[in-house]
Amino acid sequence: MISFVVPAYNEEPLIEGTLSAIREAAGALDEPFETIVADDASTDGTVERSRAAGAAIVEVAYRQIAATRNAGAAASGGDRLIFVDADTLVNPPVVVAARDALADGAIGGGARVRFDGAVPLYARAGAAWLNFSFGLARLAAGCFIFCRRDAFDTVGGFDERYYGAEEIWLSRALKRHGRFVMLREGVLTSGRKVRAHSPWEIGRITAGLLLGGPRAARKRSTFDIWYDGRREDPDPSR
Repeated sequence: MISFVVPAYNEEPLIEGTLSAIREAAGALDEPFETIVADDASTDGTVERSRAAGAAIVEVAYRQIAATRNAGAAASGGDRLIFVDADTLVNPPVVVAARDALADGAIGGGARVRFDGAVPLYARAGAAWLNFSFGLARLAAGCFIFCRRDAFDTVGGFDERYYGAEEIWLSRALKRHGRFVMLREGVLTSGRKVRAHSPWEIGRITAGLLLGGPRAARKRSTFDIWYDGRREDPDPSR
C-alpha cells in the first residue's frame, strides 16, 4: 500500500484541492492507498475539511515540520511513503512515476516543482535554478518526496533537529542506502509565499542558510516567515 502523508497547519483554503488531487492521482495506481493529514495545531477548519475529504487525521502540536511529517508517517500503514505538502497538487503521471521508480529498485526520490499563478521574475528564476541544482545533486524538494518505508525507518525519518530544509537531510541520508532518483515529471505548488513576501524577506532566509549551514536550519527563527509569516495569498484568484 502507498501512504500519502500531508503535513498541514492552517491550510483550510487549499487542503481540499490537495486531497482531491491525491485521490485522482492515486486512482491511476490500481492498488491500495491511504491519505494521512498530520495537522500541527491548526486553528482554522483544516481538520474538518480534511476529514470530510476522506483523509485520516493525526493531530499534533509540534509546530515543527520534521516532527509533524514523522508523526504522519508513524500513523500510516503503507510500505511506500509519498510526502505531499498541503499547498501542492500532484497528478497521475508523477505519482505513477514515483511508484514505478520504487518498483524498479529506487530507495526514494523527488520531482520537479513549479509555482502556480503569477509569481515575481526572481521566483521563477529561483525555481528554475533549484530544479536544475536539486536535480543535479539528487535532492528532493520538500513539497514532494517519496521513499520506501523500510528505508525511511532505517535512516530515522526526517531529522527533527531541523526546522526547515529537512528534505535535504532526508535525501542525503537515503542516498547513503540506495538509489535516489529525480523524476522528469513535476508537481504544482503554491506561489503564495513569494507573492506575499518581498525578495528581501525570502533572500534573508536563503542567505542565512548559505552562511549558517546546518546550524541555521536548526533555529526556528531562520524560517519565521514559514512558521509565523503571512499565509494569505495576495492573489485572490488562487
